[in-house]
Amino acid sequence: MSGPSATHLVVIPSYNTGAKLLETLRDARAVWNPVWVVVDGSTDGTGEAAVRLANADKGLRVICLTRNQGKGGAVLHGLEAAAQEGFSHALVMDADGQHPAASIPAFMAASQAAPEAMILGWPVFDTRAPRLRVFGRRISNGWANLETLWGGIGDSLCGFRVYPIAPLLAVMRSTSWMRGFDFDPEAAVRLCWRGVRPINLPAPIRYFRPDDGGVSHFHYLRDNLLLTLMHTRLMVTFLLRHGRLLLRRCAIRSAQRLR
Repeated sequence: MSGPSATHLVVIPSYNTGAKLLETLRDARAVWNPVWVVVDGSTDGTGEAAVRLANADKGLRVICLTRNQGKGGAVLHGLEAAAQEGFSHALVMDADGQHPAASIPAFMAASQAAPEAMILGWPVFDTRAPRLRVFGRRISNGWANLETLWGGIGDSLCGFRVYPIAPLLAVMRSTSWMRGFDFDPEAAVRLCWRGVRPINLPAPIRYFRPDDGGVSHFHYLRDNLLLTLMHTRLMVTFLLRHGRLLLRRCAIRSAQRLR
């Protein structure tokens, strides 16, 4: 691994992810510099453990928030700090070991080759992936494609992504949403609306069971309800702001079918 990047960093939001956080940090640091972790009001001692790890590693920075702000809120805090230090792009990944740290260099290279784009992980699931969650994300993907008129979002929920920081900050500052679990799909949709081109790259995703140290804060009822409300809100916003474009495309397609 070469020296620290002055433009691209890794940002990892974390909330009570246990020992998996330290594994994730070590794996990310093995392939990229710098890596920042935003400890989002964790109460399991991982913030202190991450600080001890960072004391011996100049390429690792720990930002500790005193209260839990949600995934999007933690990411926003990290992006604000990164922008102040001159970084232009951030690879955001989960702290629970599901995302492929080994793929960080390839995603960063894709971003450096197309800095105007967002590099979205296209999940490649292992056999442990819960079928219900795999099926559920198809519904979210369908909504995201409709909301962007098939703008190229391969997967709306995968959190392994490289974002251009400036447009993402502009999007997040313009709304009070996108602070929780709804961050990933709403970020992709709203950036598409702003003209940020998506590039999809495969990303192997691992699911860990509790006996493997896996930690999940996903709640099927609560979070699926949140996603449903989010997509309803985005669809209404889309129709109000982009209805003419939708009608125009529908008219063009109808005319093509009549020929």
